[in-house]
Amino acid sequence: MKKLLHVGCGPQTKENSTKTFEKSDWTEVRLDIDETIIPKPDIIASLTDLSMIDDKSFDAIYSSHNLEHLYPHEVDIALREFYRVIKDDGEIYIGVPDLQGVAKHVAEGNLIGTLYESGMGPIAAIDILYGHRASLQEGKHYMAHKCGFTSKVLIGLLHGAGFKTGMAVSNGIDMWANAIKPEYQQDFLKKNFDKHLGK
Repeated sequence: MKKLLHVGCGPQTKENSTKTFEKSDWTEVRLDIDETIIPKPDIIASLTDLSMIDDKSFDAIYSSHNLEHLYPHEVDIALREFYRVIKDDGEIYIGVPDLQGVAKHVAEGNLIGTLYESGMGPIAAIDILYGHRASLQEGKHYMAHKCGFTSKVLIGLLHGAGFKTGMAVSNGIDMWANAIKPEYQQDFLKKNFDKHLGK
């Protein structure tokens, strides 16, 4: 059985992750900073301190829209922690807002118009840039966005953390990156990425 560390899980489980990780041959350990969420996470921790997790103890990490909640200098710390806790052939799958795509909406004058509907309600460019306004209004200051990414920046950070192979795709608002510890040909990673997407 393969082990998945689902970081910044919120109320989500692996069934809301990728086509690869939702399969029954993956067992999930959920980690979040918020101990009040339901179902309760297995581990309460920050992405920048995974010291309670042994080196090389997971096959993969799934992180959906977490890194933007860290300060820029903390992103490298988190990615190095991710690298440390996955096995030598391990991988990570990360989702973040695509600032390059969102900037196009802002440049066209659409800062507060709805870009899409989410489970939390309508999302505008201002929410993507600075954090979900309704959550921040409720006092959930950990929902603030403190940094941002383009595909070039994210892949560069992944390489800097030690991942030898990585690629990113974007739909113009969200960006997903898949990175693997060892060095592989890009076509191998593309096939792996496609499996996550169910292609």
